Amino acid sequence: MPKPVLWESLFQRESATHLSLQGRLRQMLVSAILSGHLPPGAPVPSSRYLADQLGIARNTVVFAYQQLVSEGYLVSRERSGHFVSDDVLSGRLGQAPASAGLPPRTAVRWDERLRFRPTRQRNIVKPRDWQTAPYPFVYGQFDQELFPTAEWRECCIKALSVLDIRSWAPDLITHDDPALIEQIRTQVLPRRGVWADADEIVITVGAQHALYLLADLLINADTVVGMEDPGYPDARNIFASRTRNLVPLPIDAEGLCLGTNLLDCEYVFVTPSHQCPTTATMPLARRQQLLRLAAEADCMLIEDDFESENRYGETPIAALKSLDQDGRVIYVGSLAKAFAPGLRIGYIVAARELTAELRALRRLMLRHPSAYIQRAFSLFISLGHHHALLRKQSHAYQLRAAELANALARHLPGWQATPLTGGSSCWLHGPPWLDAGRLAQAALEEGIVIEPGGVFFMNEANAPRNTLRLGYTSISADRIEPGIARLAQIAQRMELRGAA
Repeated sequence: MPKPVLWESLFQRESATHLSLQGRLRQMLVSAILSGHLPPGAPVPSSRYLADQLGIARNTVVFAYQQLVSEGYLVSRERSGHFVSDDVLSGRLGQAPASAGLPPRTAVRWDERLRFRPTRQRNIVKPRDWQTAPYPFVYGQFDQELFPTAEWRECCIKALSVLDIRSWAPDLITHDDPALIEQIRTQVLPRRGVWADADEIVITVGAQHALYLLADLLINADTVVGMEDPGYPDARNIFASRTRNLVPLPIDAEGLCLGTNLLDCEYVFVTPSHQCPTTATMPLARRQQLLRLAAEADCMLIEDDFESENRYGETPIAALKSLDQDGRVIYVGSLAKAFAPGLRIGYIVAARELTAELRALRRLMLRHPSAYIQRAFSLFISLGHHHALLRKQSHAYQLRAAELANALARHLPGWQATPLTGGSSCWLHGPPWLDAGRLAQAALEEGIVIEPGGVFFMNEANAPRNTLRLGYTSISADRIEPGIARLAQIAQRMELRGAA
């Protein structure tokens, strides 16, 4: 019989604490069998013995053994107990063959094979453990306080009904879940003033996937693409992987500036609802002028309508797409970014000639996004949970924005913050001496996570060093003022050291 410590240590090491006791026990035993701790034909401890060693109920062990018998991992022998199935490892490869007699290994020269190096692009970087930081001023991340756990669980369970499984379990190939398409078409888009037919909507694995599909399909090495500057780094990097001709377009207090350089662009990426990262909202008159310029230049506009409805106490301005009369705007939206970015579900609205090609291209990549997630999300929208969540978030973010504005005025009065009229972040200009990168490093050592602004500018060498973005989706209201107070102390120490 194995020593008790083996089972105790295996149970702690090989089982996930979020599972039930029976689930943890089954996970431990499966791991022990597949890793060779329990070889084929070996006896497993009696249910009474194992229950005593792990300090759990005997029935829990009995039920776990019964399930493993039904799945073929164990066999039950009358009056003898349970044993590991003799053929449980059949079909698995054994030890790798020896390399004797093979020619010497030659290292692959990847530098000569890679077309480009995505790891060398400038990206927004967040600490992996940012959720453990006491003051996470992180943008666009999961907020456990606002996540609708009961509502999302309800929709996931409903999506597992027999009829729903029959709808989403088959391979959809190039199609999407019609229930989700219908909810986007009738419930989500009309709130933005956008009307589309079902065949003009394509589901994607988040907004980045949408932009990658568009870049792959529309842009080659000579295509001229206009980018907001500062702007969204992921979009810039995606388009830069396709073309050498990115044109920086300046930003002011009303978003994208409309100069003659727009006339040279074949595509322009724009975030009119809340400009990334400055949060500026483009007014209606400028949107109309942008559409006129695009028509004059025969230019296509790619509108990323993130955070579109989150305007504090104000009616949202209709999407640029809603003003489009001749199909010149390609609209990119996200469903999950507002509350669970890990769900990765977005969509594109465009002319049906383009969406047909997008579906065909998507098939080559991943066929289609998870049909189960699509069905669960369609239920989430149809049952009213999505609309209720947006209202709840808007209220919570408005309170946090007010708390942040007051804290900045109190502790960093000389710093210039863009007025907070919506969204979920604040764009901040520090004093001329500030190096936001150094500030971010020093702040992280004291549990404060902030985002230096340099990465949002196209030209790193000429990017201002004193800009930063403070997100407030992932920090509770009562942590904002203490976090800003501590950040101000760190900045003050940096200024004093610089003066010395």
